[in-house]
Amino acid sequence: MAEILVGIIQGLVIILLSPLITGIMRKTKARTQKRMGARLLQPYYDILKLIKKDEVISDQSSWIFRICPWVNFVALAAAAFFIPLFLTYSPFGLAGDLLLVIGLFALARFFTMLASLDVASSFGGLGSSREMMYSALLEPALFLTIFIVALTYGGTNLSTLVTEVSSATLLPHPQLIFAAIAMFVLVLGETGRLPFDNPSTHLELTMVHEAMILEYSGKSLALIEWSQAIKLLILLVLVVNIFVPWGISSSITIPALGIGFVSLFAKISILAIFIAYFESSIAKWRLFRIPDLVAVAIASSMIGIILYYIK
Repeated sequence: MAEILVGIIQGLVIILLSPLITGIMRKTKARTQKRMGARLLQPYYDILKLIKKDEVISDQSSWIFRICPWVNFVALAAAAFFIPLFLTYSPFGLAGDLLLVIGLFALARFFTMLASLDVASSFGGLGSSREMMYSALLEPALFLTIFIVALTYGGTNLSTLVTEVSSATLLPHPQLIFAAIAMFVLVLGETGRLPFDNPSTHLELTMVHEAMILEYSGKSLALIEWSQAIKLLILLVLVVNIFVPWGISSSITIPALGIGFVSLFAKISILAIFIAYFESSIAKWRLFRIPDLVAVAIASSMIGIILYYIK
């Protein structure tokens, strides 16, 4: 019973904490650009403000457009409950593993692309075509990275992975270093960060994700923005818990869980700040240069696989 309660708390923490991580990244980018920026809690205020607003729905839209925000939110919120957060074990991990989490990501992306085409908007078609191109490039690299981790620790169950990683020596396996490099590139691509996409852009030449959700407003837009924040936090948690698991709790006691939460929040904040600094130091790449960047992730994953078999 205690494990189930902790598992529910872990999922709820991801859902409720995700806007704060987005706020930290926005604040960091503002500081690097010599601006004050919005408050750290501004994403929460934005979501609440959008929930209170009415929606404007195109007369060209169908039920796909209306259910897409709910599918996004439910899929990504469900994925949050499979992730070990500050404890090495998640009781819901018995129902699904890392491949299911990636499948839920794909489900949310698929409905977003359908909804962007559903309203017969030229911007929606532009964004969905670019997103399909990114998906076709990123998914092979993502599965190669998962393959390295699964080979190293003997499976794709997240509880098993995190438990094995946390009990391993401080010296990482050499193939995991290359997997971490690939995973960093994939996090940028999966969450629409620079140089893949600019989450704050309003220029049609650079729109990808923003073009797909341009027709949304009110509660639907709030759900989509919240879903994207949840996806970002899930990916950051996967990175820190698989590649730098120091401090994660292995026992269900209040002090151990407290230390695990504090260490996790510190690691996620550092990674989020690093990504924000990285984004501030580069510009968005041209669309047809993106395959070169994904090729770096694929090559890094292949080097990791080779190292695993020759070590």
